[in-house]
Amino acid sequence: MSNGVGSRQGMREAAPGRLDGVRAGWSWWYLLLLIQFIAVLWPPFYNMAEPELIGIPFFYWYQLLWVIIGAILTAIVYFATDD
Repeated sequence: MSNGVGSRQGMREAAPGRLDGVRAGWSWWYLLLLIQFIAVLWPPFYNMAEPELIGIPFFYWYQLLWVIIGAILTAIVYFATDD
């Protein structure tokens, strides 16, 4: 009869609107997460010094750009699949 963490009642309160034992379904939005993975998957594709951006070789700014793009894509997927 405990109402503590891990009890069924506590789980219902923590996740309103979800049925017990039913997980959220797969969504096409998750494919956006593959874009960032594929973009940095093959280093020979971006293993070059030119073109430079503000004196930073392409190899470095390309990866940094994908960190920013990855954060944006992750936020889009999060908000699109938020229940």
